[in-house]
Amino acid sequence: MGIGGSIFLIAVGAILSFAVDFRLGWVDINTVGWVLMLAGIAGLVLTLVYSRRSRTTVATGGRGRVVQQTEVQEPPL
Repeated sequence: MGIGGSIFLIAVGAILSFAVDFRLGWVDINTVGWVLMLAGIAGLVLTLVYSRRSRTTVATGGRGRVVQQTEVQEPPL
C-alpha cells in the first residue's frame, strides 16, 4: 500500500468519521470512516515494519572509475 496510500486512508477515514454528518439507511458513514482509519494505520505500520532500508556507498576508483556498492538490510522476522 505504501506510506502515501496509508495516510490517504487515514485522512479520508477521519473526514468521514468526524466531519461528515450524512446518513444513509443501510450504511453508517461514521463506521466506514473508522474502518478506513484502522486500515490506514495497519497499512502504515506494516509498511514501516517491512520496508527495506538500503544504504548506497559510491566511491571513485583509479582512473575515474566509479565503483558502487549497495547494501540492503532485511527487516527482522
